[in-house]
Amino acid sequence: MTADSAEALSAATLRDRLAAGDPVTLLDVRDRAEIERWRIEASSLTHVHVPYVKFVAAGVTGDVTDLLPADRQEPVVVVCAHGAASAEVAEKLAAAGVDARNLADGMAGWARLYDRTVVVEGAATLHQYRRPASGCLGYAAVADGEMIVVDPLRAFVDRYRADAADLGVDLTYAVDTHVHADHVSGVRALAATTGATPVLPQNAVDRGVADADTFETIRDGDRLPVGEAELAAVGLPGHTTGMTGFAVGAAGDADALLTGDSLFLDGVARPDLQEDADPGTQARELYATLTERLTRFPDAVLVAPGHADAGVASGPAVARLGDLRTRLDAFETDEAEFVERTTQGGAEPANAERIVGINRGTETVDDETAFELELGPNNCAADG
Repeated sequence: MTADSAEALSAATLRDRLAAGDPVTLLDVRDRAEIERWRIEASSLTHVHVPYVKFVAAGVTGDVTDLLPADRQEPVVVVCAHGAASAEVAEKLAAAGVDARNLADGMAGWARLYDRTVVVEGAATLHQYRRPASGCLGYAAVADGEMIVVDPLRAFVDRYRADAADLGVDLTYAVDTHVHADHVSGVRALAATTGATPVLPQNAVDRGVADADTFETIRDGDRLPVGEAELAAVGLPGHTTGMTGFAVGAAGDADALLTGDSLFLDGVARPDLQEDADPGTQARELYATLTERLTRFPDAVLVAPGHADAGVASGPAVARLGDLRTRLDAFETDEAEFVERTTQGGAEPANAERIVGINRGTETVDDETAFELELGPNNCAADG
């Protein structure tokens, strides 16, 4: 790299710097509508938006550095959708003396980040997968040479296989907690490439899953063994009729509760994304999930949700159930107010209808199309 050329910065390197709290000016040259749809989030970031066309014009008529705030902190990391326009802008800035870096592969590269951290080491070791671009969370429970993956993403099937090999375990089950509307499920692909048994809740299959006979189905109280430990199915309807969580640990003694899209760390799931269900009815089911179905679990159990805020993190996104019961309004309000608050709607996950069709098996797409369809925020939470 010469003094007047811009370094290409990988998404992983940017993630590490942001996780460490290093100050970074992020210059986003996409259109405003794209930025409002989704962007990189971190507490140490300063966001600056200047459309690419302004840099093109400035390169002819003026100084490109005039487009940046005078009090900027460097490095300036330039980002666009796929890394091409941002590379051009970063080169212009570097030539003008700015410490500018291009985010290699742009937002698409950011969307391919996937982090794994250990949640708890008990009867089974529970790993959490986190996608910084969207906040989607998945899990792997490992014990006695076996591994179960819960809510896998199709974009990362190779990652689960590699992790199983690295851990020296056999991948025995691939499980979805429900029919997802925000990302393309990896259950089918993972089962096809590893021999793992694909699993869906029976109530999810009842929504019209086209290849239902290829799945093992589970209901509340059913158990999936992982070595000497188990994942016990816990019916948590409300977000969808089939939403099912899992208590992870020894028989009758949960170390963690995978709540999927029911209870999050800062709120609850929205009840209006299932196309064939009434949102009000679903909201009342979700209220019963929170105030009745979860009462059998003690305050000390770790809640491991299906989503967290987008952005980087230094550890797993988990919390004690008792802490959530204390701080979330959803546990304090009455049913009528809860229904009113959680059925307000709002922007749906990007391409939700098509993604649901893919996850039900009624539509097929190639891997690249599947990846593009799910880019953006998950939008599965309600104001609960």
